[in-house]
Amino acid sequence: MALTEKPALDLLIAAPRGFCAGVDRAIRIVELAIEKHGAPVFVRHEIVHNKFVVDSLKAKGAVFVEELDEVPDGAPVVFSAHGVPKSVPAEAQGRGLDYLDATCPLVSKVHRQAERLVASGRHIVFIGHAGHPEVIGTFGQVPAGSMSLIETVADAETFAPADPANLAFLTQTTLSVDDTAEVVRTLQHRFPAMQAPRGEDICYATSNRQAAVKAIAASCDALLVIGAPNSSNSVRLVEVAEREGTPARLIQRAADLDWSFLKGVGTLGLTAGASAPELLVRELVARLAERYEIREREVETTRETIAFKLPRGLDAAA
Repeated sequence: MALTEKPALDLLIAAPRGFCAGVDRAIRIVELAIEKHGAPVFVRHEIVHNKFVVDSLKAKGAVFVEELDEVPDGAPVVFSAHGVPKSVPAEAQGRGLDYLDATCPLVSKVHRQAERLVASGRHIVFIGHAGHPEVIGTFGQVPAGSMSLIETVADAETFAPADPANLAFLTQTTLSVDDTAEVVRTLQHRFPAMQAPRGEDICYATSNRQAAVKAIAASCDALLVIGAPNSSNSVRLVEVAEREGTPARLIQRAADLDWSFLKGVGTLGLTAGASAPELLVRELVARLAERYEIREREVETTRETIAFKLPRGLDAAA
């Protein structure tokens, strides 16, 4: 008896995708800290927003906590890639904790800009998502009241600063490029004297992954994004595809795939957020190949070569 033929599925895989240099660095910091100190090494908050990565590091000896009071005296602790308020390393120093800061250097750059702007007397309009660790960390770099959070165009339209002539804006690094541009346009129209940051705050990896999705979306019947629901840059990739008119879904890994989403799909797009490892992409491709005859093609829009240095004391162990 002849075997039933699998239906064909064209798979367009966006590049760049997956891990960025900041995520690579943060994960390596935890791994090297475990090698140096032995388990356990404590990590304040998820090192990056990806359950698979967090679970993998737990298996190696990392213990994830929400606050420093959960870290025993004398234990090593790592701060997440999203950045922390100044009060956190100050508390760690006060307790004599051996800490490593895995904050992405591009987030640290925003922190330093915030400090300089406030020191120069500017009030900062910060474009970002309330409650995101990166936003909390950035607000924690400067005195209370020296920054205002803007999330949407509607916020920008109603923002009423005390001194409209003395503003500057900064942004979270993982925002939608298009949405942020619209918010900035609104603010600049209302406050022409508002100072812009030196260079783009939205990080290269976020911009590149969004551009890669735009490059394939029009050719796809649907698109899947591998990433965590609390990963800002991953959620933005879904929004980018949908803005281009392509139905899109966020899944954490292959087991989460709802096959009904692929009904009638002849060409499927695939990408991964900046905190999702390539292993999860290949896992999903293998899962799709169980039901489809896959014709896979990678569409590369740019090549990333950026790498960040490790903190002093760990670089020799790398």
